[in-house]
Amino acid sequence: MTSIVFSDYRLICGFMDKCKEDINSLHCGSINVGHKDVHSQGEVIACLEKALVREAEQQNHVRPIREECQRAILRVAELSSDDFHLDRHLYFSCRDDRERFCQNTQAGEGKVYKCLFNHKFEEAMSEKCRDALTTRQKLISQDYKVSYSLAKACKMDLRKQRCSLDTNLPRAREARLSYLLLCLEAAVHRAGEMLDYRRMLMEDFSLSPEIVLHCRTEIEAHCSGLHRKGRTLHCLMRIGRGDRTATVDGVCQSALQSLIQSADPGADYRIDRALNEACESVIQTACKHIRSGDPMILSCLMEHLYTEKMVEDCEHRLLELQYFISRDWKLDPVLYKKCQGDAARLCHTHGWNETSELMPPGAVFSCLYRHAYRTEEQGRRVNPGEQLSRDCKVEVQRILHQRALDVKLDPELQKRCMTDLGKWCSEKTDTGQELECLQDHLEDLVSACREVVGNLTELESEDVQIDALLIRACEPVSQAYCHDVADIQIDTGDLMECLVQNKHQKEMNDKCSVGVTHFQLVQMKDFRFSYKFKMACKEDVLRLCPNIKKKVDVVICLSTTVKNDTLQEAREQRVSLKCRKQLRVEELEMSEDIRLEPELYDPCKSDISRLCPNVAFGNAQMIECLKEQKKQLSQRCHQRIFRLQEVEMTDPELDYQLMRVCKQMIKRFCTDNDARNVLQCLKQHKNSELMDPKCKQMITKRQITQNTDYRLNPGLRKACRADIPKFCQPILNKASDDNELEGEVIGCLKLKYADQRLSSDCEDQIRVILHESALDYRLDPQLQMHCTDEISRLCAEEAAAQEQTGQVEECLKVNLLKIKHEACKKEVLNMLKESKADIFVDPVLHTACALDLKHHCAAITPGRGRQMSCLMEALQDKRVRLQPECKKRLQDRIDMWSYAAKVAPAEGFSDLAVQVMTSPSKNYILLMIALSVCVLFLVGLLCGRITKQVTRELKNR
Repeated sequence: MTSIVFSDYRLICGFMDKCKEDINSLHCGSINVGHKDVHSQGEVIACLEKALVREAEQQNHVRPIREECQRAILRVAELSSDDFHLDRHLYFSCRDDRERFCQNTQAGEGKVYKCLFNHKFEEAMSEKCRDALTTRQKLISQDYKVSYSLAKACKMDLRKQRCSLDTNLPRAREARLSYLLLCLEAAVHRAGEMLDYRRMLMEDFSLSPEIVLHCRTEIEAHCSGLHRKGRTLHCLMRIGRGDRTATVDGVCQSALQSLIQSADPGADYRIDRALNEACESVIQTACKHIRSGDPMILSCLMEHLYTEKMVEDCEHRLLELQYFISRDWKLDPVLYKKCQGDAARLCHTHGWNETSELMPPGAVFSCLYRHAYRTEEQGRRVNPGEQLSRDCKVEVQRILHQRALDVKLDPELQKRCMTDLGKWCSEKTDTGQELECLQDHLEDLVSACREVVGNLTELESEDVQIDALLIRACEPVSQAYCHDVADIQIDTGDLMECLVQNKHQKEMNDKCSVGVTHFQLVQMKDFRFSYKFKMACKEDVLRLCPNIKKKVDVVICLSTTVKNDTLQEAREQRVSLKCRKQLRVEELEMSEDIRLEPELYDPCKSDISRLCPNVAFGNAQMIECLKEQKKQLSQRCHQRIFRLQEVEMTDPELDYQLMRVCKQMIKRFCTDNDARNVLQCLKQHKNSELMDPKCKQMITKRQITQNTDYRLNPGLRKACRADIPKFCQPILNKASDDNELEGEVIGCLKLKYADQRLSSDCEDQIRVILHESALDYRLDPQLQMHCTDEISRLCAEEAAAQEQTGQVEECLKVNLLKIKHEACKKEVLNMLKESKADIFVDPVLHTACALDLKHHCAAITPGRGRQMSCLMEALQDKRVRLQPECKKRLQDRIDMWSYAAKVAPAEGFSDLAVQVMTSPSKNYILLMIALSVCVLFLVGLLCGRITKQVTRELKNR
């Protein structure tokens, strides 16, 4: 009976009356019985149905179908939804296709419809059947009741959720498929029937009238010919995402967002057929441990984005979908499930399908992550009611990891920084480069963009795992050295600190090293970007360094405060203990790369390109290169390097190269020493057999630097603070604050040491310097400066050996008569003068006479020429037998001293007195002087007597 009725629309009760005018106006056939085929009347209903769906897709309705006819058309479609035989047009259009695809599917309950829908885009499907199926699907999208299976399956849920009681909605709106899906989303999120129809919406854009209506221009211009399997939608999504030069109209963008919300492919990746087909191989390899259809499949795909397992087509489809999912937090079902209660409590959100102008969907996630990360910063006790649950916090972190992969997945960032991205970062299109570019140009960004980039960078400093690309690149080194902090779900800056400390381990690859260094450079722009530093020092900064923002300036401010308090021996340090500890960490990190110290880097940029073009940044290599080329530096750069060396000598722990090269030696020899005395400790063990050669070489470099200026030797500066202005004021008068004195002050103190006029503390310091430079001529800057040519000419073999046993100095002494350069000769004579005051200053003589000193002068206190005088007296005493080598060396020294006395006579009475007192023939000279004085006295006395007698005789006359 039903077949007979549906074969002729005039037999359907009331249909003729309601649609008579529309049939005529739309030219859908004749209302009179003609000579047509008995089944041709099914074409009339098909014509009306097509007109109805076409009307929904047009903005201006030329010939609108009357409302009562619309209801009648949908009612007929609803009545025919049980058995596809009742839809005469579809039946005749799809008879062959039904046999081909759905032969074993029984008619009834809409099963044949569903089967044909599933095969709609098969290559073997006829175009006539595909068009008829599309018309049927469009009717379902207008009224869900046209689908028998969906209406039956959702009947109870619709009543339970009250999905058709909203009288404020537009007429017939509650019947729309999209409304049904949204209304039932929270209650029956993954019901089978709903899943099928969501997939249907994603497969064919034409089933969504809003897309057809508002995106027609974009489809015709960019996405024509991509109708099948959801490709048109993904084409529109790609344009909407901004992957092409073309842009999507705002209304079309909203229609796309609404469709994604209705279809909800985030709940099950299989809903998006284009994504499913593109990513099937990736899912089978990378995500096979996750049950098919699980929402976490999408997260798994995002975790493998930009990895070797990801294929290009899947990457594009995934990012196109994630772009829209990221703009509504509810479209991530796992996030919504875990954070629904927190969002309602903290962000005042509503139900799944409800919206609020005060809290739009895009703002909810921002609200959640502020509560996940920012509560501790407010300087007050955190109310437990304002904290996110643990599960929600984990999901927030997961979403942040995903968003870090692409700036377009962060709606707020893309919205505020669109102009700056085009202005500064148009060429930075590789993975992760856009955000790095924005961070590099932070000072140049417009205020709105600067704020959001700053907040994101601050967030990354607290939890660097948000930067998924960096964490992925650094996995080898983090597993090897940072596994104890890498496994923490939300860290507090510990992981980045660990990565910085291990930046030069063998496990560190280039990508990780570049990423860590970039993060360090960004941190310099604002102290807030260093989470641990910010949390440790925020109160100190507000109190001691207000209005200072740049991290490097904050570090300098706090360091200067600590230094002043220490020098002034303040009763209480103004900088808190926890801040001082973290300040030390920041100072050590900054010493590793010159770019982390803008005050040093900016003045030296030209010098770097000129003198160190092939030297890599990091590991303090560039700083070391500039130190070695110090004499060729520009004035500004030279001044900065001098200040840096002054700081490093005061605090050797900040000397990155020294601490790196000598790390093992410090552990071996200096574990009990204070960090500020590390260099002094290393110098004491420099000649140990256990000393590493590389470390020994580095120590020598630092000794050479120290001896160029007394200000680079904190111990000498302190011990000789009274002696230097007393004896060397003329040198100080011509000195500049930031340039070396090339050892002039130390040379001045050496001469006064030989004259035995220094204070005891200063004398001890100079004695050490004399001992060190006597073994290695390079530690005497004056000698090296004036005698370079003479050493090359006379002592090339000894200099090449670099044995550091005083052989070069000995060679110069032996060849004193051959030295042509007067300044060099003067320096050698000074060496001879110094050796008379202390035998330790003459290592060759000391080595030759070591046994004799032990046997004959053991009771004599070293210094002030006492041991040298002891040896000279032993040489003159015929009863004492010295070692042949010692006797020979002593005789050579006597000859040298005699020559020195002739060449460089005493310049004043004080020098003459010192020469006499330090002479080996001191007793003889003093005896002769005493005899001379006595003779003069007697002569004067005698002359006085005679003069007195003559005077008396003259007086008596």
